[in-house]
Amino acid sequence: MAGSTPSNGDLLRLKRVSTPTLFNGWEQVSKHDRRTVVNRGEVRDFMPSFGPMVGRAVTLVVQPSEPKHIERSDAPAEYRNYVASIAGPKILVIKDLDAPDVIGTYVGEVNSSLHRALGCVGIITDGGVRDLQEMTSLGFKALAARLCVGHAYAWPVRWNCEVEVFGCKIRPGQLLHADQHGFLAVPEDDEQSILEAAHFMDGNECDTVIPASQLAYGHSMEAVQANLREAEGRFRQAAAAKFGRKGEW
Repeated sequence: MAGSTPSNGDLLRLKRVSTPTLFNGWEQVSKHDRRTVVNRGEVRDFMPSFGPMVGRAVTLVVQPSEPKHIERSDAPAEYRNYVASIAGPKILVIKDLDAPDVIGTYVGEVNSSLHRALGCVGIITDGGVRDLQEMTSLGFKALAARLCVGHAYAWPVRWNCEVEVFGCKIRPGQLLHADQHGFLAVPEDDEQSILEAAHFMDGNECDTVIPASQLAYGHSMEAVQANLREAEGRFRQAAAAKFGRKGEW
């Protein structure tokens, strides 16, 4: 990626790789703890056929079990002004204060349409979503804990703040990559190098450990084991030469 901020073309290129592939590249160039940037809790991708989504986090906190929040009548408009002020593509990240006791959701067909109009490509929430068919037809991807029926008293409580969902802290504006495996919250100082690193490590696997195991038919177990050891050595050497790290092998 050229410069400190990924271009729109870079974001489209990021969308062509899976989240695990991106993680494999990210860990080679990052000084951050690899346990802190991905979901630790189980999250469900309700539109896996959409492939990965990439965007900047816009954050929201809701509490559908609490009726008093709807007394703040100006909150939805103020929240939408915040979402509109951020350059897209964007991913809506909602912290549900009721979770795991999901009683309602802020996002169904109407709010999916609204957020899509404001430049969002999907949602990550530790709560629920509804109107799944309608969301799918809109092309609005959803990673959530579950489906639910109603909205109860879902209303904007806080926004443009750090949230923690599925055991991962996400800051407003943070670059997110998500697919059926989960999500990766990319630290800001790693954005510039992550795409090249992901492509390199994916190619490194294809040149070494993958063919050594997938093209093993007809060889003795001794030969297969020897080929795997040799391939793992080449994998580590290539990663070390590029990044100074040996990679996962």
